[in-house]
Amino acid sequence: MRPASWRAAMVSALIVMTIGGFAFAAGQYDPGATDTSIKIGNIMPYSGPASAYGVIGRVEAAYFHKVNVDGGINGRKIDFISYDDSYSPPKAVEQARKLVEDDRVLLIFNSLGTPSNTAIRPYMNQKKVPQLFVASGATKWNDPKHFPWTMGWQPSYQVEAGIYAKYILKQKPDAKIAVLYQNDDYGKDYLKGLEDGLGDKGKSMIVAEQGYDVSEPTVSSQMVNLQASGADVFVDIATPKFAAQSIQKAYELKWHPMFILNNVSASVGSVLKPAGFDASQGIISATYLKDSTDPEWKTSADMKAWNVFMDKYAASYDKSDAFTGYGYAIARTMVQVLKQCGNDLTRANVMKQAANLKDFDPGLLLPGIRINTSPTDFAPIRQLQLMSFKGQTWQRFGPVMSGEASGGQG
Repeated sequence: MRPASWRAAMVSALIVMTIGGFAFAAGQYDPGATDTSIKIGNIMPYSGPASAYGVIGRVEAAYFHKVNVDGGINGRKIDFISYDDSYSPPKAVEQARKLVEDDRVLLIFNSLGTPSNTAIRPYMNQKKVPQLFVASGATKWNDPKHFPWTMGWQPSYQVEAGIYAKYILKQKPDAKIAVLYQNDDYGKDYLKGLEDGLGDKGKSMIVAEQGYDVSEPTVSSQMVNLQASGADVFVDIATPKFAAQSIQKAYELKWHPMFILNNVSASVGSVLKPAGFDASQGIISATYLKDSTDPEWKTSADMKAWNVFMDKYAASYDKSDAFTGYGYAIARTMVQVLKQCGNDLTRANVMKQAANLKDFDPGLLLPGIRINTSPTDFAPIRQLQLMSFKGQTWQRFGPVMSGEASGGQG
């Protein structure tokens, strides 16, 4: 009996050691992750010229709070730390260092702005800390070969601008185009996409370009100059504050070209409503997310779920502000990645799982649009649909379209 008992004890011990070995192998952690918590960093312009975007960070915080109330992710609660950079690249670098070196976050999620993210990208890749689902559509975020720790989320600005170019060429093949653009990497990325999309005719079709700096109080003088060009198409590449100003100014000048507005300022609540609905009629943009002001989605399951979330956890925010839906959908994408990580909460595995999203729908994506990534493709969303503003809401038209940007090395 004693040898048998000894063998049984040895087998039991081996089973415990094996189970323990698997648990240890699965329970891998880098800074910011423990058995009970996952620390996520974020940088948003809660103040400054792009403060309209601040609601994104607030909705993300509310969604992560909901996740914690529901029990967390694989039993771990999210500790979401969000700092203000005032849309200033030097401040963004300071906040990124604070999050990584002082707060010791596992990753930085959805930091906003092309200039700010460009400034922190070298640091994040040097430190091998995920800079995940960047809140910018710059083409450069899809460059896994050179920047394997940085990934975007929304469609590329160049892809979006290329879709506008195709529309212009079809509707007004002899158009005279005027462009307002923010004088930084964000504005220039859109501008390149527009020029590439227009092709050989681009140089002759674009009759006027006016840049602005975010430090300027208004874009009134730029709008006067653009109107004076005689253009019959206006492409507005501006962040919310300046987009609202340009819409108002065009209306004041009684200038009524075909008006194309970039998606990043297509929010009814934070751009078109402040600019004035009368001034906004007929504006054309493109989208990949359902708009809460569109009655078509009133009974859809994902819009109902979003409304329940907003009413319970984010009731103080304007539902007509498209940035609330954006914050919700991208937070749900982050949660999916962390769920896929299981108990391997290393930074390398976070990036591995982010690069392994297959036909994922976080809710609120338009029908036919899904998130897909791979180790060689860091562009999760590639499709958009055109829409026109009528009354107090957007009306989509035409097919869902996709496109390719010229490259991610910029």
